[in-house]
Amino acid sequence: MKRVDLADADCGIAQSLGVLTDWWTFLLVRDIAGGVTRFDRLQQGLGMSRRALTERLAALVEHGVLRRQRYTDRPPRYDYLLTAKGEGLLPVLIALQEWGDRYLLGDGSLTATATAASAEARRVHALVGRRLPELTLVRHDGVPVPPTTPDAWTVLYCFPGAFAPGTPDPPPHWADIPGALGCTLESTTYAARATDFAAAGARIRGVSTQPPDQLAAFAAYAGLPFPLLSDADGRLAAALLLPTFRAAGTDRLKRTTLLLDPTSTVRAVQFPVTDPAGSVGEMLHVIRER
Repeated sequence: MKRVDLADADCGIAQSLGVLTDWWTFLLVRDIAGGVTRFDRLQQGLGMSRRALTERLAALVEHGVLRRQRYTDRPPRYDYLLTAKGEGLLPVLIALQEWGDRYLLGDGSLTATATAASAEARRVHALVGRRLPELTLVRHDGVPVPPTTPDAWTVLYCFPGAFAPGTPDPPPHWADIPGALGCTLESTTYAARATDFAAAGARIRGVSTQPPDQLAAFAAYAGLPFPLLSDADGRLAAALLLPTFRAAGTDRLKRTTLLLDPTSTVRAVQFPVTDPAGSVGEMLHVIRER
């Protein structure tokens, strides 16, 4: 596959499109970010011809978007993994996803939630049985950690944004965005039931796209006995195609809760979450039933 030479040498958009030549390329990056890293699985999932897939993978490796990592010698086989340059495309994927959800699959309105019959809800509920790819998020104390642990079940509750007094205020008109409010209530309710979750064999983790310092301030203010994780780089959102919305120039996670087993496989989901406090008791019931 030949690179398209575009005349505008000083335009970043034109030069980017010279590397990301067609929609297949974006779908390849999407699937690799989601943990589909081997040739046969990529071909099966996308329905591409072997030749077309070979050409596009080779071009992305050539341009430093992907790197190859051998997993068997006889015959030689490779995983295709995102480089740092490739991970720089994750916000682009999230922006495309949010635009499609809002303007093509939705009615164009800004919302931090969705209806139970929405494409976003179908996509999230289809995560059941899906294994989370290997990735790390930054804990609120600045330490990179995996979002799950191999010795317990994990509740990952994703929230749009929680703000402690004295820290940057919520974005303008935050209270006017449907579904945006309730993050403090949700977090403090999880905190109040933390011992119950521990007794049931589950650990709690909160996830937001806020930077670690904001999450640290909120965790201290709310007295949370569990860590908050920052997905500011979009690794988790892109890996699972989580619903997002954009407010004040920042991508925010719509309120979603995932229950993952010790193998990091999704076993239950909550979306949309219309009752932040009530959803905590519902998730505890799900865990106890298991």
